[in-house]
This record gives sequence, C-alpha cells and structure tokens, in this order.
Amino acid sequence: MLVEKSVLIVDDDPDIHALLSGPLTSSGLVVESAFDAAGAARCVNDRSFDVILLDVLLPGMDGLTLLHQLHDTRPNLKVIIMTAANTPSNLVASIRQQAFSYFSKPFHSDVVVDTVLRAIDSSDCHDDIHVVSARPDWITLEVRCRVETVDRLVQFFREMHMGLTAAQQENVVTAFRELLLNAIEHGCHMDPDQTVHLAYIRTPRAILYYVRDPGEGFSIENLPHAAVSNQTGAPLGHTEVRNQMGMRPGGFGILLTRNIADDLLYNEKGNEVLLIKYLDNGAKSPGDPR
Repeated sequence: MLVEKSVLIVDDDPDIHALLSGPLTSSGLVVESAFDAAGAARCVNDRSFDVILLDVLLPGMDGLTLLHQLHDTRPNLKVIIMTAANTPSNLVASIRQQAFSYFSKPFHSDVVVDTVLRAIDSSDCHDDIHVVSARPDWITLEVRCRVETVDRLVQFFREMHMGLTAAQQENVVTAFRELLLNAIEHGCHMDPDQTVHLAYIRTPRAILYYVRDPGEGFSIENLPHAAVSNQTGAPLGHTEVRNQMGMRPGGFGILLTRNIADDLLYNEKGNEVLLIKYLDNGAKSPGDPR
C-alpha cells in the first residue's frame, strides 16, 4: 500500500497557506495547516509529517523555539523555516537547530515546493551539518560529505545579509558551491563518513569562505582534467582528458570560481582554499558598531 507523504504548514498568515497548499497538493502531497505554535504541536502529536513548513513569527511561541521542542522529541523531523524576519540571528539559529532549509519572505512557491520534495526524498540528514561555532559574522561548520547537503547549505548562505547586490551574492554563493562540491567529490571521494570543515566570515570590507577537506590535496598547476588548465584557444581541451579518465562532464568549477572571486588562495597541499570577495564602500557587517 502506497503511503501518502504529508506536509504541515505552520503560519499565522492565511495567504501563505493559500500560496503553498495548491502547489503542494498538486505535487501529490497531503497538506494540513496550523496557524499558531499550539495548533502545530497538536497536529504533530496527532500524526507524523514528512516535512513541516514553519514560520518564525507565530502567536504564543516563536517558530524557532517550537523547532527546538519538536526536535527534542522527534530529532529526525525535517523542518523548513520561512520568515519575514530574515535576521542573521534567526538564520544562524535555524542552522543550529538543524532546520532542513530556510527561506525569507517573499519567496516563489515553486522553489519552496521543490525543496519540500527534496526533503522528502532525502535520506537521514539530521546530523549532516554540525555547528562548531556560529555568530552572524563568523560561522564555522563541519559538513558530512554528501552532495545533497551542498544545496541545503547554499540556500542558507543565499539568505545571508552580505552587503552585495543580489546578482553578486548569487555569484559568490555559486562559487562557494563549486568549492564545496570539489571538496566532497575529490577530497572525500563521496564518502559520507568523511567531513568537510568550512567557515563563512563577514568583515566590514570582505566576504570570506574557507573550505578544508580531508583529502590528499592537489596541485593547481597540474589539473589536466579541469578547464583552468586549458591552453588559449582550446576552451574544451580538458573534456577529452575527462573522457579518458572516465570522469563525469564538467571541470569548470575552479575556472568559474576564479572569475567570480577577487582572490582565490590554496594552501601548499591543496586541500584548503580561501575565497575572498571584497565589498564596496566598507559596508558594515552584522553587529558592526560603526
């Protein structure tokens, strides 16, 4: 017997329920609604849900406190935060409380629905992202080497207040994604028992991403399977090398990242990388008293 997948929407705004209920139902999901924390707690006590879409600003109890209580009793519950109060502290708290993903309002319903479906299809992921230390301007994480975890992290960092234009921020997050994918694929060899250490740092003048994998490293000067090594006039020269090595199509990650970052630095071994993007006008970082 096919078991129907279910989603609980928890938000005090009826328009949010109307926005999401239709697309979720059209995707074959059973949708229930709660409009405050007490109603959500009753729903969760009455039945199990595959995913909960949870607002932060709720009557009676804020959503992050509710998330903490829900995970105390059901640690594997997949919760997606959605909020109009997109503050650095709320985002950091969502990562710390092991939310599956995070969206600031307004959002496109199709993007949220796609994330719900990914959450349903994902395997046990409650400990994929471990918070070592977290402040709004300095976040240090240990991440299990699974490709599906990359897109979860990308969405969190997409919602960060970085002091960049929307296009610049998307580009920087894309570059970070490439670095993390390289670390997981080449440094960890897709081994979920391995972890990648990473940090996001926001200063008044720059955004920095640091990634360290447990692998043997590489030489940036000796990557014949990567586009960064192509000779002038042969932009696809690396593709033949990848074919001969039995590698998947691609190899553009480092080249793409170099074109986006202001500085891209590797350590001697090649298993640590620092991406730097400078800010215009010395923009203030979260909590900067200046």
